[in-house]
Amino acid sequence: MRTSRTPLRSSPRGARATRGALALVAAAALALTAAGCGDDADKDPKGGEQSKSPKPLPRTVDLPKLDGQKLKVTAVWTGAEQKNFTKVLDEFAKRTGAEVSFVPSGDDMSSFVGSKIAGGEAPDVAMLQQPGVLKEFAQKGWLKPLGGEVTAQLEKNYSKGWQDLASYQGKRYGVYFKASNKSLVWYNTKIFDAAGAKEPKSWADFLRTAQVIADYGVPPVSVGGADGWTLTDWFENVYLSQAGKEKYDQLAQHRIKWTDPSVKDALTTLGQLFGKQELLAGGNNGAIQVTFPASVTQTFVGGEKAKAGMVFEGDMAAANILGANVKIGTDAKVFPFPAVGSDSPVVTGGDVGVALKDSRAAQALLTFLASSDSAGIWAHEGGFISANKNLDVAAYPNDVLRSIAKALVSAGDDFRFDMSDQAPASFGGKPGQGEWKHLQDFLRNPKDVAGTQQKLESDAAKAFKN
Repeated sequence: MRTSRTPLRSSPRGARATRGALALVAAAALALTAAGCGDDADKDPKGGEQSKSPKPLPRTVDLPKLDGQKLKVTAVWTGAEQKNFTKVLDEFAKRTGAEVSFVPSGDDMSSFVGSKIAGGEAPDVAMLQQPGVLKEFAQKGWLKPLGGEVTAQLEKNYSKGWQDLASYQGKRYGVYFKASNKSLVWYNTKIFDAAGAKEPKSWADFLRTAQVIADYGVPPVSVGGADGWTLTDWFENVYLSQAGKEKYDQLAQHRIKWTDPSVKDALTTLGQLFGKQELLAGGNNGAIQVTFPASVTQTFVGGEKAKAGMVFEGDMAAANILGANVKIGTDAKVFPFPAVGSDSPVVTGGDVGVALKDSRAAQALLTFLASSDSAGIWAHEGGFISANKNLDVAAYPNDVLRSIAKALVSAGDDFRFDMSDQAPASFGGKPGQGEWKHLQDFLRNPKDVAGTQQKLESDAAKAFKN
């Protein structure tokens, strides 16, 4: 979580992010639906349209022999994401001879790693979701700097912005293995077609489209409110589009308070959706009990009889869609998060691998994760986007994901990173407290805008200490 002591504009996701780069990613997202149109004969078995079969991945990186060495890796991933990451680890084990085990951390990575270190059982490598947590771990001396072989792969495959994002006080500590575009809305084409709904471009259009689907008899929007991070993503997209980049940067650093009128405006706007029970699958009480994976699958399983018409979340939702045997590009399509202000927002996220032990095996795994070899393994499975500029886009299973990946790499260093991930963990990244809790409470009671602001500001002030 980013603290106020590190200016956001020193980072690639800060004030250097340009309108042109955001437009590039948004334009690519706008083209995603068109990329999904074609004959069934061209469909990939993993879902979506496949212009050609993924090429066999070359071995671009040399790895040491690690026979007999054991390696523990922890990440928050479960379900399809854990399964696909395990395939990456299996390939590393095959090439090196190391014995690799995956240890789920749960959503609270900071507490999990802290308890393991205190007990003398730290994992060798952790996949962190927040740059703020990387900074906190580095401050505590928990992280080991990257070795020369990892650094060489980073310099070869990643733009400076992604390298800087995983650095602290001039030292490189991490590898951004998995990236994401968190400004997408996925929809069930059968329900849209049956209801006569169209892809919206503005927030007003989005609400009208939702009402059309509700009038047809299907709850229009699936919200994974049981996972508080999904609600921070809702807020951030509305806020970035409505308040603009400068305000976004200021709020991310707590240089303006959460009682600012811009926050009131964003919550009020979000309340236009959350405040209408009939627009949410399961209503407000039901939405607060739905996990992110379930919010995606319930939107598509059953086709026209699914429990919702659309679901907001990043490209990572593709893994859950594919896991439900739904075809991306035909049964499931996507449009950019609707513009609340003048432009559709583009918020990015990512998972960074760091070494908690100073071992040859840990450095070798990070070297592998920094290569295009490892990225290609998960890319082929779907539900994954890489910022690795040397990964052949043919590795992605459909044109939808290829378009998202091309836009991300083309944007270079010009992107906005998830706001809550920049905050101290106690505010932006823990279940049952801070942003996660207060936005869950807001989902329960969307009328309490002022109270939500006060609670957010109280916790932010404590976390940022400013």
